[in-house]
Amino acid sequence: MPSDQYHDPFEDRLTAALRDSGDGFDADVAALTAGGEVRGRRARLLRRTAVLSGAAGIALAGLGGVLLVPGGDSSGPRSTAAAGPAASTGPAASASAPAAASFSGDDLLRSLKDLLPAPGKFRGESARGTGGDLPPHAHLVYDDGGGAAAIGLGLRRVEPGSQEVRELTRCPDRTFVDYDDCTSARLPDGSLLMLFQGYEYPDRREDTKWWNAELVTAEGAHVSLSEWNAPAQKGAEVSRAEPPLSVEDLRKVVTADVWRRVVDAIPERPGRSATGTPQAPPRAVPGGSIGATLTELLPDGLTVVGRGGQESEYAYLVVDDGRGRSLVQINVQPGMGDVAGQLHGDAETLPDGTLVTTRKGPGEKGAEGVVMWTADTMRPDGFRVVVTAFNTGAQHQDATRDAPALTVGQLREIALSPKWQALR
Repeated sequence: MPSDQYHDPFEDRLTAALRDSGDGFDADVAALTAGGEVRGRRARLLRRTAVLSGAAGIALAGLGGVLLVPGGDSSGPRSTAAAGPAASTGPAASASAPAAASFSGDDLLRSLKDLLPAPGKFRGESARGTGGDLPPHAHLVYDDGGGAAAIGLGLRRVEPGSQEVRELTRCPDRTFVDYDDCTSARLPDGSLLMLFQGYEYPDRREDTKWWNAELVTAEGAHVSLSEWNAPAQKGAEVSRAEPPLSVEDLRKVVTADVWRRVVDAIPERPGRSATGTPQAPPRAVPGGSIGATLTELLPDGLTVVGRGGQESEYAYLVVDDGRGRSLVQINVQPGMGDVAGQLHGDAETLPDGTLVTTRKGPGEKGAEGVVMWTADTMRPDGFRVVVTAFNTGAQHQDATRDAPALTVGQLREIALSPKWQALR
């Protein structure tokens, strides 16, 4: 598998999100994309073999998601001067221009630069327009005199009112993500807007700050904007104390009307099966039911001191046996048979065909002394249950005990419980 650990829903929707459609992108160039395909449920599971992590490492995003864009591609059919933002000379002109049949990468860059505070210098520009197979995006390095900073914009179309929209615009759980501030609100026009101020690395191993705005309109236009206090998302020294755009600046740029017109110009590409018929995903397991069942299955002697999760597929508990807090998290997903071959090669096959594998390893978020123990199971029909425990109450915080509060054997017993079958 790509990872021995699930990431938390926020990272999934903000990071891994666009890697589903970002083949060939350069991981050393920082930029953002509009939430990416916010994975698909299978890609989401592959990125978390025990759900949790910090922000923007993502999918995000797991959210909204960080897209590692190609260097210097401004491809995409150009709009005519009369139709696209290329004809605009400022934010007002861009917002009031008539809708375009298509937008090039240059159009997106021009509109983005028009909306940024002046004066400023630009370099490192790259973009993709609305005519290609990948979502449109724009990236540049902006310097207002206070230091160079990477800024990225991504756009796409999502289903209004969907669970994905709620995940994209919901502030992350502080159990998983260390950040300074976050607000989420519904705007007067019905749009949902999240404004996030956090860090590129949740464990603070570097001082790179990451601020992000996620907008989803009532019609399903998703606009994602990110900025850093360094000229690149990763691998560059911090160049200023804060990213250049204030929270109000982020709001102004992400809500500009031009981006809605760009999303309107993205060609419709409905998901289809190999036979050409619409492909419906398996029914998701409610997150509340997952959390309640996990609580029932805990061994005696554990006190639940914290809980949370998301609307479907994932839940977590923080438990304490008197020796310190321990995070326990679980993913329950049907229809995962197509990734059965990606379970570890040492998986045990039970008499009924269920695959079981257990693992012990270090935490993946850089906190001191953290370990994670996992039981990963796959029923013959593709119903997958993965349970992981940590020796800390929050994965980005240092260990609070020598070992998780549950043994690997107890995790295995929980994952194999027949009670999960009743949630299908």
